[in-house]
Amino acid sequence: MNLLTGATGLVGAHLLAQLILNKEKIRALFRTENKKNQAISVILKYDITSQQIEDTVEWFQCDILDIPKLESAFESVTHVYHCAGFISNSPSDYKMMRKVNIEGTANVVNLSIDFPIQKFCHVSSIAALGKPNVGDEVTEETTIAEDQKKPSAYEISKYGAEMEVWRASQEGLSVVIVNPGIILGDGFYDSGSGTLLAKLKNGLKIYPPKITGFVGVYDVSKIMVQLMNSPVVNQRYILVSENLSFKEVGESFARLYNKSTPKTRLKPWMLYIAWFFEVLRSFFTSYKRQLTLEVIPSLFKDSFYSSDKIKKELQYTFETLEVYAHKIYKRS
Repeated sequence: MNLLTGATGLVGAHLLAQLILNKEKIRALFRTENKKNQAISVILKYDITSQQIEDTVEWFQCDILDIPKLESAFESVTHVYHCAGFISNSPSDYKMMRKVNIEGTANVVNLSIDFPIQKFCHVSSIAALGKPNVGDEVTEETTIAEDQKKPSAYEISKYGAEMEVWRASQEGLSVVIVNPGIILGDGFYDSGSGTLLAKLKNGLKIYPPKITGFVGVYDVSKIMVQLMNSPVVNQRYILVSENLSFKEVGESFARLYNKSTPKTRLKPWMLYIAWFFEVLRSFFTSYKRQLTLEVIPSLFKDSFYSSDKIKKELQYTFETLEVYAHKIYKRS
């Protein structure tokens, strides 16, 4: 039996579809019926029937911060896919993000040690990796240095979550970690990278002059299943299909959805003005600001990521942006 946390998120829902296609039994954790139904709507687009879902998936309503309930979810489980997490750019969400991403991960790995679980797969992010010298590619060995600034609350929380997984590996749990780039896929447009995709579908008018790693959720879910069915343990893998500029990505989706291509290059002064007005707005309303002074410079620095390790070890070929963008278009 597989246990899947975060089954109603972008990665979780598409991973659930892959496991159903593999005819594997899954206990899928969810928090609300609305999110559960949203995930099911994504799964059905894989030409999976409602009966197949019913026969394969045991839905289990649970929060990873609720330890007694979470403990009961581990009964008869042999493999754990940990996809649950909290994504936000708002400074006001920092404490909750730490609680969900770090404490929640600690809860899941601690129970995985106790039961014991045969293998554990953790979905991290390229945000948890270090920053290389200018012109160098980030690899799995590019770890965060002690004196390196971690300006983003999200980066801190994902790095902390990874430390919990590595700690568990030292205590005997067999783990694999995946570090995807910006994940694009259909079905979720109101949080995380889904908000970017929603803007891309409507036509990205202003773009940051930045290159970074992108990947389709379809590759991420397939690789996770392959890693869990492989003898590989205690390794991490960067999952990036291509290093692309936001302008390139915007132009690809503009062609598919017949929208105007990105025309306005974002400038630092635009974001500093936006930050100022966000601060004012947050003082007088309940608005959650999304910008911080520390994060703004990162939107103008290119980052290049290497997926050579996963390509070599699994002999895996990633889909290009053109391919997975077309999949998103067909499923929209």
